[in-house]
Amino acid sequence: MASPRILVVDDEADLRELLEITLVRMGLDVDSADSLAAARAHLAQNQYALVLTDMRLPDGSGIELVGEVAGACKNTPIAVITAFGSAENAVAALKAGAFDYVSKPLALEQLRLLVHSALRLDGVAGMSAKPAATPGRAASRLTGDSPAMQALRAQIARLARSMAPVAISGESGSGKELAARAIHACSARADQPFIAVNCGAIPDNLMEAEFFGYRKGAFTGAIEDRDGFFQAAHGGTLMLDEVADLPLAMQVKLLRAIQERCVRKLGAIAEEPVDVRIVSATHKNLAKCVEDGSFRQDLYYRLNVIELALPALRERREDIGLLADAILMRLATAGNAAVLAPSALQALCGHAFPGNVRELENILERALAFAEDGVIQVADLALKAAKSPASMSPDANPIPSQPHAIAGGAACPPRDDGIPSCLPDYLSGIERDIIRRALVQTRYNRTQAAELLGISFRQLRYQMQKLDISEPE
Repeated sequence: MASPRILVVDDEADLRELLEITLVRMGLDVDSADSLAAARAHLAQNQYALVLTDMRLPDGSGIELVGEVAGACKNTPIAVITAFGSAENAVAALKAGAFDYVSKPLALEQLRLLVHSALRLDGVAGMSAKPAATPGRAASRLTGDSPAMQALRAQIARLARSMAPVAISGESGSGKELAARAIHACSARADQPFIAVNCGAIPDNLMEAEFFGYRKGAFTGAIEDRDGFFQAAHGGTLMLDEVADLPLAMQVKLLRAIQERCVRKLGAIAEEPVDVRIVSATHKNLAKCVEDGSFRQDLYYRLNVIELALPALRERREDIGLLADAILMRLATAGNAAVLAPSALQALCGHAFPGNVRELENILERALAFAEDGVIQVADLALKAAKSPASMSPDANPIPSQPHAIAGGAACPPRDDGIPSCLPDYLSGIERDIIRRALVQTRYNRTQAAELLGISFRQLRYQMQKLDISEPE
C-alpha cells in the first residue's frame, strides 16, 4: 500500500528541508512547493492526505490556500505554520477552515502530533487504534427530529473534522456536554480520552495543580507525581464547562497553554507538549463578560473560533415527545415503567421549560414515582404555570376561559377562585378545542393536523375518538 502523501508549502528552503526530513522519517511521501502557484499545480495533479503551508508566501497568503483547499478538497485537511506569538493569524486560519496550526520555531514533537491527528482524520490505515464513530451515529445522541436539531447535528459533523476550538453556548440544561461529547465522538479523536471539567467547581488555590498537574514535593501534601486535566486528555478532547467562571489569574495561564500547546507541572522545570482539542461551554454571554472585564478578550478570541449555539427546549417543542420517550425508557426499571398519557404529553408541550432538557428529566423522574397503572397523567407531572402550545404562538387565538363542554354534553364549571371543579374534564375540553382548531386550520387533513400538533397520526385519531370529535358532513 502506498504511503500517505503530504504537500509542504513554504518559501524558506531550510524549513522545507527540515519538514521533508521529519515527514519522510515518519514513513510519508512528501511533495514541496515554494509558492501558491506551485502548490496549486501540485493540488491539481495529486491527492494529499495533508497540506502544510506557511502563512506568508511570495505570491500571496496561506489563508488563500486554506480557503481553496477547504472549498475544493473537502476531504484534505490543511494546517498552517504561523510566526511565534501570531495568535491572530492562527485564529484567522482556523476560521477559514484550517484543520490545525503549528508555530515557529517548529517543535518537531508538536508537528508529529499534528500529522498523526490529520492522518487519523483522513482514514489512513494504521494511524488510529480504531475508527472514529460515524457522524450520524455519534450525533444521534442529541435526540430530536426538529429542524433545529437536524441543523445542529449537521454542524457538529462538519466541525468535528477540524482541530479548531469550539465554544458551545446555550441555556442551563440544554445539553452542552452532550454536544461536546458528540463532537468528540464524530472526530478522529474518538478513541482517545474525553475529559469534562466544571471550571466553577474547582477552588482557586487548586486550579493550576488540577489543570497542569504537579511534581512530588511541589507543595505540602504532594506525596507523588500527578497529571492534570491537560495530560489526562492528551490526544483527545478537553471540555471546559462554565469557562466564564475561571478567575482572571487562571485565564492567563490557560491562554498560554492553549497557544503554546505545552504545560508545566507545579514543581517542574521543563514544559511538556500536550495534544488536546479544546471545547468550552457556558450559559453566560462571554462577549458581555469581556465587556465588563471579567473575561480576557484574548482568551475569548482563542476559545471562540467556532461557535455552536444550542436551542432551548421551548424552541423545539416538537421534540418533547421523543425526548420524553427516551428519558422514560432510560429511567424504566423492573416493575417501574410508564408511558405518557396523551393529555400529559399535551401539558408537557405547553410548558415553558426554563430548565430545558434537565428540567424535563426531573419532571419525568418525579412523575414516574407517582404514576399508577403504568400511565403518567397530568396530575403526576406537577407542572407549574403550564401553557398550552397554542397559547405560546402569537398568532393563535386565546383558549376560552369559559366552561368547556365535554363528551356527552356535560360541563365542568370553574369555582369562584377560577380552579376547575374537575381537572380531567377541564383539560379534555382544552384538548378538544385545540384539536378542532388544528383540524379547521388544515381543512380537516388529519396528517397535517397531527404534524401541526406535534403528535403522530395514530395519536390524533385516538384523541378524536376519545373526545368525540367528528368531521363535518
